[in-house]
Amino acid sequence: MTDLPEWLNDQQQAVWQDLLTIVIALPTLLDRQLEKDAETTNFEYSVLARLSMSPEMSLRLSELAIQCDSSQPRLSKVMVRFEQRGWVTRRPDPENGRYTLATLTSAGMQKVITSAPGHVNRVRELVFDPLSATQQRNLGIALSHIAETVRGQLG
Repeated sequence: MTDLPEWLNDQQQAVWQDLLTIVIALPTLLDRQLEKDAETTNFEYSVLARLSMSPEMSLRLSELAIQCDSSQPRLSKVMVRFEQRGWVTRRPDPENGRYTLATLTSAGMQKVITSAPGHVNRVRELVFDPLSATQQRNLGIALSHIAETVRGQLG
Protein backbone atom coordinates (compact mmCIF):
# COMPACT_ATOMS: atom_id res chain seq x y z
CA MET A 1 0.00 0.00 0.00
CA THR A 2 1.41 3.36 -1.02
CA ASP A 3 1.14 6.31 1.33
CA LEU A 4 -0.81 9.17 -0.19
CA PRO A 5 0.97 12.52 -0.32
CA GLU A 6 -0.17 15.35 1.89
CA TRP A 7 -2.29 17.19 -0.67
CA LEU A 8 -2.21 20.96 -0.96
CA ASN A 9 -5.02 22.68 0.88
CA ASP A 10 -7.27 25.11 -1.01
CA GLN A 11 -5.16 28.16 -0.15
CA GLN A 12 -1.90 26.42 -1.10
CA GLN A 13 -3.44 25.18 -4.36
CA ALA A 14 -4.57 28.72 -5.24
CA VAL A 15 -1.08 30.11 -4.49
CA TRP A 16 0.53 27.30 -6.51
CA GLN A 17 -1.73 27.98 -9.52
CA ASP A 18 -0.95 31.71 -9.35
CA LEU A 19 2.77 30.95 -9.17
CA LEU A 20 2.50 28.66 -12.20
CA THR A 21 0.76 31.44 -14.13
CA ILE A 22 3.59 33.82 -13.27
CA VAL A 23 6.37 31.33 -14.03
CA ILE A 24 4.84 30.39 -17.38
CA ALA A 25 3.22 33.61 -18.60
CA LEU A 26 5.55 36.34 -17.30
CA PRO A 27 8.57 35.31 -19.43
CA THR A 28 6.29 35.15 -22.49
CA LEU A 29 4.98 38.67 -21.87
CA LEU A 30 8.50 40.00 -21.33
CA ASP A 31 9.68 38.25 -24.51
CA ARG A 32 6.88 39.89 -26.49
CA GLN A 33 7.81 43.36 -25.28
CA LEU A 34 11.54 42.90 -25.89
CA GLU A 35 11.07 41.28 -29.29
CA LYS A 36 8.78 44.12 -30.39
CA ASP A 37 10.80 47.01 -28.93
CA ALA A 38 14.38 45.70 -28.97
CA GLU A 39 14.48 42.70 -31.33
CA THR A 40 15.82 40.51 -28.55
CA THR A 41 14.44 37.99 -26.06
CA ASN A 42 14.13 38.24 -22.30
CA PHE A 43 16.90 35.65 -21.94
CA GLU A 44 19.21 37.56 -24.30
CA TYR A 45 18.49 40.82 -22.49
CA SER A 46 19.20 39.12 -19.17
CA VAL A 47 22.60 37.97 -20.45
CA LEU A 48 23.48 41.48 -21.66
CA ALA A 49 22.20 43.12 -18.47
CA ARG A 50 24.19 40.79 -16.20
CA LEU A 51 27.34 41.54 -18.17
CA SER A 52 26.62 45.27 -17.94
CA MET A 53 26.35 45.05 -14.15
CA SER A 54 29.52 43.00 -13.61
CA PRO A 55 32.96 44.42 -12.85
CA GLU A 56 34.66 45.51 -16.07
CA MET A 57 31.52 44.25 -17.88
CA SER A 58 33.09 40.76 -17.98
CA LEU A 59 32.14 37.38 -16.57
CA ARG A 60 33.31 33.82 -16.98
CA LEU A 61 30.86 32.00 -19.21
CA SER A 62 30.35 29.35 -16.53
CA GLU A 63 29.36 32.03 -13.99
CA LEU A 64 27.15 33.81 -16.51
CA ALA A 65 25.35 30.53 -17.25
CA ILE A 66 24.67 30.02 -13.53
CA GLN A 67 23.42 33.59 -13.08
CA CYS A 68 21.10 33.24 -16.09
CA ASP A 69 19.90 29.71 -15.21
CA SER A 70 21.22 28.55 -18.56
CA SER A 71 23.00 25.52 -19.90
CA GLN A 72 26.45 26.06 -21.36
CA PRO A 73 25.31 25.05 -24.89
CA ARG A 74 22.38 27.50 -24.85
CA LEU A 75 24.60 30.32 -23.64
CA SER A 76 27.24 29.41 -26.22
CA LYS A 77 24.71 29.79 -29.05
CA VAL A 78 23.70 33.21 -27.72
CA MET A 79 27.36 34.24 -27.44
CA VAL A 80 27.92 33.37 -31.12
CA ARG A 81 25.00 35.61 -32.13
CA PHE A 82 26.20 38.39 -29.81
CA GLU A 83 29.72 38.23 -31.27
CA GLN A 84 28.27 38.44 -34.79
CA ARG A 85 26.33 41.55 -33.75
CA GLY A 86 29.41 43.05 -32.08
CA TRP A 87 27.82 43.04 -28.62
CA VAL A 88 30.36 40.80 -26.85
CA THR A 89 33.85 39.46 -27.20
CA ARG A 90 35.12 36.19 -25.80
CA ARG A 91 38.68 35.42 -24.73
CA PRO A 92 40.49 33.06 -22.36
CA ASP A 93 40.47 34.22 -18.74
CA PRO A 94 43.98 35.58 -18.04
CA GLU A 95 43.74 34.30 -14.44
CA ASN A 96 42.90 30.76 -15.55
CA GLY A 97 43.00 29.86 -19.23
CA ARG A 98 40.60 26.96 -18.73
CA TYR A 99 37.79 29.51 -18.47
CA THR A 100 36.42 31.84 -21.10
CA LEU A 101 35.49 35.45 -20.35
CA ALA A 102 32.62 37.19 -22.06
CA THR A 103 32.99 40.97 -22.20
CA LEU A 104 30.30 43.42 -23.19
CA THR A 105 31.41 45.80 -25.94
CA SER A 106 30.37 49.43 -26.24
CA ALA A 107 27.82 48.34 -28.88
CA GLY A 108 26.50 45.75 -26.42
CA MET A 109 26.24 48.36 -23.69
CA GLN A 110 24.35 50.61 -26.10
CA LYS A 111 21.94 47.74 -26.75
CA VAL A 112 21.32 47.43 -23.00
CA ILE A 113 20.81 51.20 -22.67
CA THR A 114 18.30 51.36 -25.51
CA SER A 115 16.46 48.17 -24.46
CA ALA A 116 16.24 48.89 -20.72
CA PRO A 117 13.53 51.60 -20.54
CA GLY A 118 10.80 49.55 -22.24
CA HIS A 119 11.80 46.42 -20.35
CA VAL A 120 11.82 48.16 -16.96
CA ASN A 121 8.45 49.77 -17.68
CA ARG A 122 6.97 46.37 -18.55
CA VAL A 123 8.42 44.74 -15.42
CA ARG A 124 7.00 47.57 -13.29
CA GLU A 125 3.61 47.27 -14.98
CA LEU A 126 3.38 43.49 -14.55
CA VAL A 127 5.12 42.92 -11.21
CA PHE A 128 5.40 46.01 -9.04
CA ASP A 129 2.56 48.39 -9.94
CA PRO A 130 -0.20 45.97 -8.81
CA LEU A 131 1.40 45.82 -5.31
CA SER A 132 1.69 48.23 -2.41
CA ALA A 133 5.14 48.92 -0.96
CA THR A 134 4.39 46.47 1.87
CA GLN A 135 3.26 43.79 -0.57
CA GLN A 136 6.41 44.32 -2.63
CA ARG A 137 8.56 43.90 0.48
CA ASN A 138 6.65 40.76 1.53
CA LEU A 139 6.90 39.32 -1.99
CA GLY A 140 10.65 39.90 -1.89
CA ILE A 141 10.96 38.08 1.42
CA ALA A 142 8.83 35.15 0.27
CA LEU A 143 10.60 34.80 -3.08
CA SER A 144 13.99 34.97 -1.38
CA HIS A 145 13.08 31.99 0.80
CA ILE A 146 11.77 29.99 -2.14
CA ALA A 147 14.80 30.86 -4.31
CA GLU A 148 17.16 29.82 -1.51
CA THR A 149 15.42 26.43 -1.24
CA VAL A 150 15.48 25.93 -5.03
CA ARG A 151 19.14 26.96 -5.33
CA GLY A 152 20.01 24.54 -2.54
CA GLN A 153 18.43 21.70 -4.54
CA LEU A 154 20.38 22.65 -7.67
CA GLY A 155 23.80 22.81 -6.06
